[in-house]
Amino acid sequence: MLGNPTLPVWRGEIQCKGLGLAVEVWDENGRPIRGEKGELVCTRPFPSMPVGFWNDPDGKKYRAAYFERFPGVWHHGDFCEVTEHEGLIIHGRSDATLNPGGVRIGTAEIYRQVEKLPEVVESIVIGQDWEDDVRVVLFVKLQEGVELDAELIAKIRRTIRESATPRHIPAKVLQVADIPRTKSGKIVELAVRNVVHGRPVKNIEALANPEALAWFANRSELRE
Repeated sequence: MLGNPTLPVWRGEIQCKGLGLAVEVWDENGRPIRGEKGELVCTRPFPSMPVGFWNDPDGKKYRAAYFERFPGVWHHGDFCEVTEHEGLIIHGRSDATLNPGGVRIGTAEIYRQVEKLPEVVESIVIGQDWEDDVRVVLFVKLQEGVELDAELIAKIRRTIRESATPRHIPAKVLQVADIPRTKSGKIVELAVRNVVHGRPVKNIEALANPEALAWFANRSELRE
């Protein structure tokens, strides 16, 4: 997915599919869909496709990363939508998709609203297993000198409700001093989710600031 100077620009959309890439969005059963959120795939080999990973002589890690979800088809791991303009919207990582009440919500749908607020530097959202369901938990890093009080929590929830849906509203909003990210700058929702649930974090060596995970561990607010 990329820009194209010969096409119009639609707010919130990436302009078009990349040249030479057979890009589609599939539902859970591997059927192409449009105007709905689904899994981003590439159905044929493409020029920049890696041939493997370092230190993976039998290709097991490579296949697990991209080809297990839909055998023989590149599964990119993004929750995506093809629009009526042939543009694309990324709703977040599909492996970090939230499922409160069985409704799939992309994390980017929440970030877009929260990070419009001047008090918020950045945020990270996860789904916490809770009472036989999943509840949305939002962590925010705030501007220096700003504290998360009841008024700001209400403002955050109101912003999400007005710009998204009631399903997107977090059950918990908590403040952290830092948010963990990879060395390439991506925030790591799965690592945070594992910490919240007391599970080990895989590939911790890929994190630029692994010490930030401590802000998410053993939070008393998440036990109530």
